[in-house]
Amino acid sequence: MTSPRERMVASAALLIRERGAQSTAIADVLAHSGAPRGSAYHYFPGGRTQLVCEAVDYVADFVAARLAKAGNSVEMLDGLTRFYRKNLIETDYRAGCPVLAVAIESGDPDKANPAIERAASAFSRWNELIATQLMADGIARNRAEDLAVSVTAALEGAIVLARATRDTEPLDAVHRLMRELLETELAAQEGSPDVR
Repeated sequence: MTSPRERMVASAALLIRERGAQSTAIADVLAHSGAPRGSAYHYFPGGRTQLVCEAVDYVADFVAARLAKAGNSVEMLDGLTRFYRKNLIETDYRAGCPVLAVAIESGDPDKANPAIERAASAFSRWNELIATQLMADGIARNRAEDLAVSVTAALEGAIVLARATRDTEPLDAVHRLMRELLETELAAQEGSPDVR
Protein backbone atom coordinates (compact mmCIF):
# COMPACT_ATOMS: atom_id res chain seq x y z
CA MET A 1 0.00 0.00 0.00
CA THR A 2 1.32 3.43 -0.88
CA SER A 3 1.60 6.27 1.59
CA PRO A 4 -0.38 9.52 1.27
CA ARG A 5 2.88 11.21 0.25
CA GLU A 6 3.51 8.71 -2.57
CA ARG A 7 -0.09 9.01 -3.73
CA MET A 8 0.27 12.79 -3.85
CA VAL A 9 3.41 12.58 -6.00
CA ALA A 10 1.77 10.09 -8.38
CA SER A 11 -1.40 12.21 -8.53
CA ALA A 12 0.63 15.33 -9.30
CA ALA A 13 2.34 13.51 -12.19
CA LEU A 14 -0.99 12.26 -13.56
CA LEU A 15 -2.63 15.67 -13.32
CA ILE A 16 0.36 17.47 -14.86
CA ARG A 17 0.35 15.08 -17.83
CA GLU A 18 -3.26 16.06 -18.58
CA ARG A 19 -3.54 19.67 -17.39
CA GLY A 20 0.00 20.99 -17.47
CA ALA A 21 2.10 22.15 -14.55
CA GLN A 22 0.66 25.65 -14.18
CA SER A 23 -2.94 24.37 -14.08
CA THR A 24 -2.27 21.74 -11.43
CA ALA A 25 -2.90 23.16 -7.98
CA ILE A 26 -2.12 21.52 -4.66
CA ALA A 27 -5.86 21.39 -3.93
CA ASP A 28 -6.32 19.34 -7.12
CA VAL A 29 -3.58 16.94 -6.05
CA LEU A 30 -5.13 16.54 -2.60
CA ALA A 31 -8.54 15.79 -4.11
CA HIS A 32 -7.13 13.37 -6.69
CA SER A 33 -4.94 11.49 -4.20
CA GLY A 34 -7.43 11.47 -1.34
CA ALA A 35 -4.72 12.79 0.98
CA PRO A 36 -5.79 14.75 4.07
CA ARG A 37 -6.03 18.50 3.56
CA GLY A 38 -3.23 19.46 5.93
CA SER A 39 -0.81 16.91 4.55
CA ALA A 40 0.48 18.96 1.61
CA TYR A 41 2.81 21.20 3.57
CA HIS A 42 3.65 18.44 6.02
CA TYR A 43 4.99 16.23 3.21
CA PHE A 44 6.13 19.06 0.95
CA PRO A 45 7.49 21.92 3.06
CA GLY A 46 8.89 23.40 -0.16
CA GLY A 47 5.30 23.80 -1.37
CA ARG A 48 4.09 23.37 -4.90
CA THR A 49 7.60 23.64 -6.38
CA GLN A 50 8.80 20.68 -4.33
CA LEU A 51 5.73 18.65 -5.30
CA VAL A 52 6.24 19.40 -9.01
CA CYS A 53 9.94 18.51 -8.76
CA GLU A 54 9.13 15.21 -7.10
CA ALA A 55 6.45 14.47 -9.69
CA VAL A 56 9.05 14.98 -12.43
CA ASP A 57 11.46 12.67 -10.59
CA TYR A 58 8.70 10.07 -10.25
CA VAL A 59 8.03 10.13 -14.00
CA ALA A 60 11.77 10.10 -14.75
CA ASP A 61 12.17 6.95 -12.63
CA PHE A 62 9.08 5.31 -14.14
CA VAL A 63 10.22 5.82 -17.74
CA ALA A 64 13.82 4.91 -16.88
CA ALA A 65 12.61 1.59 -15.43
CA ARG A 66 10.70 0.87 -18.66
CA LEU A 67 13.77 1.71 -20.73
CA ALA A 68 15.97 -0.56 -18.60
CA LYS A 69 13.69 -3.57 -19.22
CA ALA A 70 14.29 -3.59 -22.99
CA GLY A 71 16.61 -6.22 -24.40
CA ASN A 72 17.77 -4.00 -27.26
CA SER A 73 17.23 -0.55 -28.69
CA VAL A 74 14.43 -1.56 -31.09
CA GLU A 75 12.54 -3.23 -28.22
CA MET A 76 13.10 -0.03 -26.23
CA LEU A 77 11.54 2.10 -28.98
CA ASP A 78 8.67 -0.34 -29.49
CA GLY A 79 7.94 -0.49 -25.75
CA LEU A 80 7.92 3.28 -25.33
CA THR A 81 5.68 3.74 -28.33
CA ARG A 82 3.20 1.10 -27.10
CA PHE A 83 3.13 2.75 -23.67
CA TYR A 84 2.55 6.27 -25.03
CA ARG A 85 -0.03 5.05 -27.55
CA LYS A 86 -1.99 3.23 -24.83
CA ASN A 87 -1.92 6.32 -22.58
CA LEU A 88 -3.18 8.54 -25.38
CA ILE A 89 -6.06 6.24 -26.25
CA GLU A 90 -7.06 5.41 -22.66
CA THR A 91 -7.19 9.10 -21.67
CA ASP A 92 -8.98 10.22 -24.81
CA TYR A 93 -5.83 12.09 -25.88
CA ARG A 94 -5.55 14.09 -22.64
CA ALA A 95 -2.32 12.45 -21.45
CA GLY A 96 0.94 13.98 -22.54
CA CYS A 97 4.36 13.79 -20.94
CA PRO A 98 4.48 15.49 -17.52
CA VAL A 99 8.19 16.22 -17.96
CA LEU A 100 7.51 18.02 -21.25
CA ALA A 101 4.65 19.94 -19.62
CA VAL A 102 6.98 21.19 -16.90
CA ALA A 103 9.71 22.01 -19.42
CA ILE A 104 7.51 24.17 -21.65
CA GLU A 105 5.95 26.06 -18.76
CA SER A 106 9.27 27.50 -17.72
CA GLY A 107 8.16 30.92 -16.62
CA ASP A 108 10.74 33.69 -16.42
CA PRO A 109 13.92 32.55 -18.20
CA ASP A 110 16.00 34.90 -16.04
CA LYS A 111 15.01 33.15 -12.80
CA ALA A 112 16.25 29.80 -11.58
CA ASN A 113 13.53 27.17 -11.69
CA PRO A 114 14.22 23.87 -9.94
CA ALA A 115 11.36 22.15 -11.78
CA ILE A 116 12.88 23.02 -15.17
CA GLU A 117 16.25 21.74 -13.95
CA ARG A 118 14.58 18.46 -12.94
CA ALA A 119 12.89 18.21 -16.36
CA ALA A 120 16.23 18.75 -18.10
CA SER A 121 17.77 16.09 -15.88
CA ALA A 122 14.97 13.64 -16.70
CA PHE A 123 15.43 14.11 -20.45
CA SER A 124 19.20 13.76 -20.08
CA ARG A 125 18.77 10.56 -18.09
CA TRP A 126 16.43 9.04 -20.70
CA ASN A 127 18.78 10.05 -23.52
CA GLU A 128 21.69 8.47 -21.68
CA LEU A 129 19.79 5.21 -21.16
CA ILE A 130 18.78 5.07 -24.83
CA ALA A 131 22.34 5.88 -25.95
CA THR A 132 23.75 3.24 -23.61
CA GLN A 133 21.45 0.62 -25.14
CA LEU A 134 22.37 1.74 -28.65
CA MET A 135 26.06 1.42 -27.78
CA ALA A 136 25.40 -2.04 -26.32
CA ASP A 137 23.84 -2.87 -29.69
CA GLY A 138 27.05 -1.80 -31.47
CA ILE A 139 26.47 1.87 -32.36
CA ALA A 140 29.43 4.23 -31.84
CA ARG A 141 29.06 6.63 -28.89
CA ASN A 142 28.65 9.92 -30.83
CA ARG A 143 26.11 8.40 -33.19
CA ALA A 144 24.27 6.71 -30.31
CA GLU A 145 24.01 10.01 -28.45
CA ASP A 146 22.62 11.76 -31.54
CA LEU A 147 20.13 8.95 -32.16
CA ALA A 148 19.01 8.99 -28.51
CA VAL A 149 18.22 12.71 -28.64
CA SER A 150 16.43 12.19 -31.96
CA VAL A 151 14.28 9.37 -30.55
CA THR A 152 13.35 11.37 -27.45
CA ALA A 153 12.59 14.55 -29.39
CA ALA A 154 10.62 12.68 -32.06
CA LEU A 155 8.48 10.79 -29.54
CA GLU A 156 7.80 13.87 -27.41
CA GLY A 157 6.81 15.87 -30.48
CA ALA A 158 4.65 13.03 -31.78
CA ILE A 159 2.77 12.91 -28.46
CA VAL A 160 2.03 16.63 -28.75
CA LEU A 161 0.78 16.22 -32.33
CA ALA A 162 -1.31 13.17 -31.40
CA ARG A 163 -2.96 15.10 -28.57
CA ALA A 164 -3.67 18.07 -30.82
CA THR A 165 -5.10 15.97 -33.66
CA ARG A 166 -6.70 13.38 -31.37
CA ASP A 167 -5.15 10.67 -33.51
CA THR A 168 -2.27 8.25 -32.91
CA GLU A 169 -1.02 8.57 -36.50
CA PRO A 170 1.73 11.12 -35.64
CA LEU A 171 3.06 8.72 -33.01
CA ASP A 172 2.71 5.74 -35.35
CA ALA A 173 4.51 7.61 -38.15
CA VAL A 174 7.39 8.61 -35.87
CA HIS A 175 7.60 5.05 -34.57
CA ARG A 176 7.83 3.63 -38.10
CA LEU A 177 10.53 6.09 -39.15
CA MET A 178 12.58 5.82 -35.95
CA ARG A 179 12.36 2.02 -36.06
CA GLU A 180 13.53 2.00 -39.67
CA LEU A 181 16.39 4.34 -38.78
CA LEU A 182 17.49 2.20 -35.83
CA GLU A 183 17.27 -1.02 -37.85
CA THR A 184 19.33 0.55 -40.64
CA GLU A 185 21.94 1.76 -38.15
CA LEU A 186 22.11 -1.64 -36.47
CA ALA A 187 22.36 -3.50 -39.79
CA ALA A 188 25.25 -1.23 -40.81
CA GLN A 189 27.09 -2.21 -37.63
CA GLU A 190 26.93 -5.93 -38.31
CA GLY A 191 30.33 -7.01 -39.48
CA SER A 192 31.84 -3.58 -38.80
CA PRO A 193 34.80 -3.34 -36.41
CA ASP A 194 33.99 -2.13 -32.90
CA VAL A 195 34.69 1.61 -32.86
CA ARG A 196 33.23 2.43 -29.47
